[in-house]
Amino acid sequence: MKIFLDTADVEAIRQGVALGVVDGVTTNPTLAAKAGRGFKETVLEIAEICPGPVSAETVGLEADQIVKEGRILAKWAPNIIVKVPLLAEGLKAVKQLTEEGIKTNVTLVFSPAQALLAAKAGATFVSPFLGRYDDIGQEGMQLVRDIVKIYRNYDFKTEVLAASIRSPLHVVEAALAGADIGTMPPKVLEQMIQHPLTDKGLASFLKDWETVPDAKTVFEELEGRR
Repeated sequence: MKIFLDTADVEAIRQGVALGVVDGVTTNPTLAAKAGRGFKETVLEIAEICPGPVSAETVGLEADQIVKEGRILAKWAPNIIVKVPLLAEGLKAVKQLTEEGIKTNVTLVFSPAQALLAAKAGATFVSPFLGRYDDIGQEGMQLVRDIVKIYRNYDFKTEVLAASIRSPLHVVEAALAGADIGTMPPKVLEQMIQHPLTDKGLASFLKDWETVPDAKTVFEELEGRR
């Protein structure tokens, strides 16, 4: 499963990419507002830091406006994906943008029926929102399972991008459900790395290493410094 960061925090993205495990970035108007910088400036910097797909969202509500905004966004950098909300006008725009060779990410998806329509319109990615679905008493992970099954039934090429991820467990469950991508806040990626038994084991190893006779010199010798 590919891992995307869901943030407009440029420094957090830089640190995530440096780990070697981040494949892309998703942003939205809320995240852009939190960044406190110009939208274009932020998106361009993110697209430069992360070589993978970078989703930047349109804000128009009419198909013509969404298409216009999408064309502008797509010109900013070759790895920018145009993010479009699941609306009737959004589906029209996705169809048009797809025909023009512009990749899209259909967002705010909360039902398998919506996801089916997004795939038929030609979306490159579809983003079901797990956490927000859980918030209304529904099972977000079942939403992902259903979408994955439908896409496999009909060999849709649209990738399932599990969004609104709030914990490492969400990531693991999305991977088990067959999601192509999981997009998450930097905090969740950090939590995925951490485990108390890892910390305990490392502390034990380092303590024992101090008793090895050549512990202080062995790596210097390997590097040819002695």
